[in-house]
Amino acid sequence: MDRLPLHHDLYLIGHDQAGRPLIHASSLAFGLAGAALLDLLLAGRPAPADPRAELKRAVADAVYDRTREELLASGVLVRVSGRRMGVLPYTRYQLADIASVVRASSGVRSAVEGWKPPDARCAGLCGLVAVLRLEAELYLDQPASRLVARLREIAAAAGPPVTTLVEIVDTLVAEAAVAVYR
Repeated sequence: MDRLPLHHDLYLIGHDQAGRPLIHASSLAFGLAGAALLDLLLAGRPAPADPRAELKRAVADAVYDRTREELLASGVLVRVSGRRMGVLPYTRYQLADIASVVRASSGVRSAVEGWKPPDARCAGLCGLVAVLRLEAELYLDQPASRLVARLREIAAAAGPPVTTLVEIVDTLVAEAAVAVYR
């Protein structure tokens, strides 16, 4: 199977097997927008003049919903509909196969454990996993603080495009978290 785009990998890491997000949807949306932009930058596209505004625009354009629809179309997710208590309808988006999540997180796990050196794409995913605090989904036997520090260290070693984008996503997630109190 071909490698999924970076934002697809992050979507899979950020959800449990039942399709529920593991973090707040707005934080995950900023992470997905950052991952999509990082994919474009690593493919050789020129950097936008204001990457921060570009990420906000992507979130406003429903990057979360578009990512989910792309994963549905590719067969990685399946739509499950039903009723709660026989009355209330619901729709969930579950994994078609757990192997997709294993593939999505394998590069990050390999980089953290030192099994293979990370490329820029993997380093970006490491940084985004650290920013979004999804380190528990890697199932590594390390204290969370040490794991987050290692993930951030890997991202910082990747160089300017990755480091800058991870820092911007970190700032936007923090701003979104405290926006309620303003």
